[in-house]
Amino acid sequence: MEKVILIRVGEIFLKGNNKYYFESLLKKNLKKLLKTFDLTISESQNRLYIEGYSAEQETEIIETLQRVFGLHSASICLKVKSDVADIENAAKMLAPTSGTFRITAKRADKTYPQTSMTVAKNVGASILQSNPSLTVDLFKPDKEIFIDIRENRFTYVYSDTIPCAQGMPVGCSGNGMLLLSGGIDSPVAAYMMAKRGVRIFAVHFHSFPYTSTQALDKVFRLADVLKRYTMNIRLLIVPFTAIQEEIHHKCPQELMITLMRRFMMRIAQRIALSNQCGCLITGESLGQVASQTMDSINCSNSVVNLPVLRPLIAMDKQDIIEISRKIGTFDISIEPHQDCCTVFLPKNPAIHPKIDFVLKHETKLDIDALVDAAVNAVEIKDFNI
Repeated sequence: MEKVILIRVGEIFLKGNNKYYFESLLKKNLKKLLKTFDLTISESQNRLYIEGYSAEQETEIIETLQRVFGLHSASICLKVKSDVADIENAAKMLAPTSGTFRITAKRADKTYPQTSMTVAKNVGASILQSNPSLTVDLFKPDKEIFIDIRENRFTYVYSDTIPCAQGMPVGCSGNGMLLLSGGIDSPVAAYMMAKRGVRIFAVHFHSFPYTSTQALDKVFRLADVLKRYTMNIRLLIVPFTAIQEEIHHKCPQELMITLMRRFMMRIAQRIALSNQCGCLITGESLGQVASQTMDSINCSNSVVNLPVLRPLIAMDKQDIIEISRKIGTFDISIEPHQDCCTVFLPKNPAIHPKIDFVLKHETKLDIDALVDAAVNAVEIKDFNI
């Protein structure tokens, strides 16, 4: 008898003939995130097992598993041979000393001589014989003991199921370029897209000296937290000061945010294409601020050809904050260091910009030269597991 962690995969099992590809990627990601632990990973049909680990590291291993997209849940189990006496002994070790209990058995190994119902009945009877003060309750037991008889000739006995991140393995849905600010929303957008299998690249617009080095360090720390979920992140830092100054000097102040966003989208698309990214990703939520009205979004979308994915578009701010707390980015995001979007912020930004009006004033700017200069001055910083 040994202690192991049983892992259940998520929606990968629905992938039919392509399931092997998704399973292989999941196992690759899993091994990468668990590489600092001394353990082995084995498998059977739709199950993975963490074995040979140190008991002192169990909590940390579970916390790591909960960040792996593609995993549905995990359970700390007693692993025994698929033998009647061994199964009964393992169940007795997990049985409560008082109150009510239930045995739930599953028989993936159809060669096992007893049916699931018979296993549950016999194991329950054995537990009652050992402790007559217990009572069986099939509907609301104080403790439920699960018996999973697998086709690998081993049985896994456990009492708790720990939810994991679910979603799809990072990398199975291609690459996406995230516009990463220092705020609350964009890190959550990265998390949401990584959950659907997108490998995250990120572009950050930095306005030195108007924004401080602390603001840039804040973004670095956000990327460092996000890599725990997204595996690796390549962060591309774009100097944005010259563009902001040009807009500020030559265009109406109410268009400052609109024109900035259009430049950001152009630059992000250029960088995305050079990094084989198939989409742009933003943390926009409809109506949250002036640049996130439908008219503003249409205005910024019109300068790019890549699809722009906005996973937070219909979410309330409080829902976004809750996720940011869960993934560990909230406290960093609320640090009072300005990002480039707060520089030259107009008193009354355009909420419903008209595209003809925007195009008229954009002609005052040498768009290609400004974009080229920004792209050519990009700095790269990699955050790896």
